[in-house]
Amino acid sequence: MRKKVTKAIFPVAGMGTRFLPATKAVPKEIMTLVDRPLVQYAIDEAREAGIKEFIFVTARGKNALEDYFDNAPELENRLRKDGKLELLETLKSTNMESGAIAYIRQHKAMGLGHAVWCARRLIGNEPFAVMLPDDVIAGDKSCLAQMVEAYNECGGSMVATMEVAPEQTKSYGVLDVDDKAVIQDDRLVRAKGMVEKPAAGTAPSNLAVIGRYILTPDVMSNLNDIGRGSGNEVQLTDAIAAEITQNRDVFGYRFEGQRYDCGSKAGYLEATVAFALANAELGDDFRAYLKRVVADS
Repeated sequence: MRKKVTKAIFPVAGMGTRFLPATKAVPKEIMTLVDRPLVQYAIDEAREAGIKEFIFVTARGKNALEDYFDNAPELENRLRKDGKLELLETLKSTNMESGAIAYIRQHKAMGLGHAVWCARRLIGNEPFAVMLPDDVIAGDKSCLAQMVEAYNECGGSMVATMEVAPEQTKSYGVLDVDDKAVIQDDRLVRAKGMVEKPAAGTAPSNLAVIGRYILTPDVMSNLNDIGRGSGNEVQLTDAIAAEITQNRDVFGYRFEGQRYDCGSKAGYLEATVAFALANAELGDDFRAYLKRVVADS
């Protein structure tokens, strides 16, 4: 019987240099879209997908992440005393029960693959998810929940994928797909290779890998064995590609939903506008404001 995916790794050790000076004091993952930090969107998505154990790979200066998921009794007592019960209920989504969350330090910045490898002892011999909070995905059903459903049917390792313009492939891991092995109404494709950040004009397809993965524990073994790759870093893409050469299944999943690259300023601003417009409390007023800005520009 196939093991359920109940563990997720959140690599959050990056310094967020594209958002300096804000990230000098505030971890990028705590930056907010409307009223929730990026990491909360990732946690909510993971919970919807059935994740029970949350593993954060952090670095120096990330203590605010740990504080965010801790109980805040003084704040809770104040809200309760003031009768602000709706806000008190909102806080519940930020609390983690004891033992559900773990923090591991990545002492050297050696890439995404190395960050995932740092969590190997907590993964053991179980399948696991990897979620990059930078990638915020809006949809009726969370991206990871869609992938877990597909994984339960086909197993293997799986990466979320989306089509990008040919000139953008140099910024992503890119799938080389078997066109004859399309599964589940074109949602699932079988990969026959993966390339990390191919130069323009050399990509095997325009299917880019984005920040959602379901991986077998064999990938951890591959991370242990491979050396540094593109950018002189340990690449998760290389470890997943090794699965293919070892005759293990790797699939690309074309998810339903809108992805926002909140690791870039432009993507972060796009997400802020989109989530503000979708907010039941703010949407109408904010839409009217945008119309006035456009009219005056």
